[in-house]
Amino acid sequence: MTMLDNRTEPPFAGGHAPAPDPWPADYPEGYAVVDVETTGLGRDDRIVSAAVYRLDARGDVQDHWYSPVNPERDPGPVWIHGLTGAMLADAPLFPEISAALAERLAGRVLVAHNAVFDWSMLAREFARAGTAAPVDHRLCTIVLAKELRLPLANHKLESLAAHYGVVQRRAHHALDDARVLAEAFRPSLHLAAAAGLPLPLHTCRPLTEWPEAAVRPAGGAPAVPAPRYGRIHGSGYGNWRPARKRPACPYPNPGRLEPGGPLVQGMRVAFSGDTGVDRELLEDRATDAGLHVASSVSRLTSLLVTNDPDSSTTKVVRARQVGTPVIDERRFAELLEAVVPAADVHG
Repeated sequence: MTMLDNRTEPPFAGGHAPAPDPWPADYPEGYAVVDVETTGLGRDDRIVSAAVYRLDARGDVQDHWYSPVNPERDPGPVWIHGLTGAMLADAPLFPEISAALAERLAGRVLVAHNAVFDWSMLAREFARAGTAAPVDHRLCTIVLAKELRLPLANHKLESLAAHYGVVQRRAHHALDDARVLAEAFRPSLHLAAAAGLPLPLHTCRPLTEWPEAAVRPAGGAPAVPAPRYGRIHGSGYGNWRPARKRPACPYPNPGRLEPGGPLVQGMRVAFSGDTGVDRELLEDRATDAGLHVASSVSRLTSLLVTNDPDSSTTKVVRARQVGTPVIDERRFAELLEAVVPAADVHG
């Protein structure tokens, strides 16, 4: 089995407009276009293959790399990614490819379609391997397409590819998906540069703490973990996504977090951006402490937890608009140690 493919490639063909001149001085110096295929969409799922196309500052291809990965468990939806357990049995484990992958990510902006997913899967795999991905920022091509107002029927990769006339050869194969995305990203990058549009970069943080719910049976592969809340649902890949519907918070909302004040049971807390502690683990701890985990920010939200208060995410922007208190992850962890009981329940 060929594990690695690392070749230098010529610039893309296709008749796209040349790069604008002058080029924006504040744009990144290079990009790593990434795609990973996985055993599913849950936070305990594993990577089964990974691919990287390295691009220069103007989006021209420098080289590409690909490897299957032994996930040490059932490969999940084979009907989507096509990689069976037998095919992955002799593939390298993630720690065995982590150095090669890190080398291709280093010093570059990670680009992916739905980048928060690819980044979260990579961050977990690197954390399990006892290291961290050398990535400071990521760029989601879905977000970029929306900011460019591309006339797409939807924001699937196949629609973005069709818009630019890029031919998909093997959908859901990591190497071909990365190629397709790289070819579609280059003209998008040029459009953004020509318009002087700031690129929608998001800060990436290495994962320092996460739940390892899978238990390895004697002599076997790790068991597929059950979701803490809800059930497995959906269609396609969604059959593997753990539902995160939480039990209702039993306490009334006491209002916003006061400056210098404590957390009080019933407070509505929202999270935005990357956290060192796994997001679902933070949410579980908040729920266990009697807080209401909110999926959005409104005037009723007691606080927003984010490590990037100057970002342009929907929640951060909304928090600024309605005056929701904002604290970082470290401060939230401190306050979580001493949550005040709800007065009307505990007297």
